[in-house]
Amino acid sequence: MVTPCDVPPGVITGDDLLKLLTHAKDNGYAIPAFNCTSSSVANCVMEAAKKNNCPVILQVSNGGAAFFAGKSVKDPNAAAAGAVAMALHVRAMAPYYGIPVILHSDHCAKKLLPWFDGMVEANETYFKQFGEPLYSSHMLDLSEEPDEENIAICVKYFERLARMKIWLEMEIGITGGEEDGVNNEDIDPEKLYTSPEQVYSVHEALSKIGNMFSIAAAFGNVHGVYKPGNVSLQPERLHGHQAHTKKILGVDEDKPLFLVMHGGSGSTREEIGTAVSAGVIKMNVDTDTQWAYWDGVRKFEAEKHDYLQGKLGNPSGPDAPNKKNYDPRVWVRKAEESMAERCGESMDILMCKGTYPAKIPVAGSLPLFYFKPADSAVVDAFKSAMNKVGLS
Repeated sequence: MVTPCDVPPGVITGDDLLKLLTHAKDNGYAIPAFNCTSSSVANCVMEAAKKNNCPVILQVSNGGAAFFAGKSVKDPNAAAAGAVAMALHVRAMAPYYGIPVILHSDHCAKKLLPWFDGMVEANETYFKQFGEPLYSSHMLDLSEEPDEENIAICVKYFERLARMKIWLEMEIGITGGEEDGVNNEDIDPEKLYTSPEQVYSVHEALSKIGNMFSIAAAFGNVHGVYKPGNVSLQPERLHGHQAHTKKILGVDEDKPLFLVMHGGSGSTREEIGTAVSAGVIKMNVDTDTQWAYWDGVRKFEAEKHDYLQGKLGNPSGPDAPNKKNYDPRVWVRKAEESMAERCGESMDILMCKGTYPAKIPVAGSLPLFYFKPADSAVVDAFKSAMNKVGLS
């Protein structure tokens, strides 16, 4: 049994985040990252983590953030505002679930950089007030751009994020399929495999700034749903990336890189296990949980169909009320229960189940507003640093 990582429950950032991800890599498990589009989805993910006694990553995409803000909101900053809203909700509720939560933003292509800028600005503002960033980590997906440009932009942003100890995830090599408006369904199959040299070039550039970064290296991954065997996944290539970087660095550590797996839907348990053994500490899960959420509603509607055709009237009688069936709290809960169960499957497959016994707080012990005032010395130091670089 894995000795639990010594980090607190609730949203974790900075040194605690590095400690947890290092613990995952050293102990052979990965943390699932579930895309959240509403407070309902966020809550059921945290519920699953509590039930399965493990840390979890709640992430939001640009489209998911815009949905969180409300589809009728057409302001250009809607996605950034939605990302902030989700983070504030999760920060308020995560301590009640008793498990460590990593707040993360998902794929950000070059065309979505204004969204990323908005989130970074929110982090800086939150940091000034509370001494830690709003988000734990962010992802830049510039894999469509030439490698040199991809890495250069990542360096630029990582310099800014590192001041707040925010983790950066980047992607080099292309993940197939379609994700948040980036369509790689017809890509040359050879481009779905990142080379060891590409991976090391990222490490070389980012390690000069800090050590809080991870690399999503493609090994045949595809976003979306597919049957096992329909895609040629080659997770063993990840071991080659680790060996290549280890040799160049001349270190004793077998896995000097933090790696990430995208496009896990349809992957076999064995393929995922190989990836985790190669230093994958995070795997994205979205397609399967989207279906599970809907499937909960679908099954409920099939079971209660005759009680969902009007406010009144069902097999019990023409005037019998149906409110207890169409109340959103009933059928949305069925969606949550179904998705939470599927989240648990990913936690089991990634071998993180049972790695952190949930620390449920004593009833009534948490402050209603879970905000922790910052050490004034930390805030003053940050403001001084920002002034020096002209970012105050």
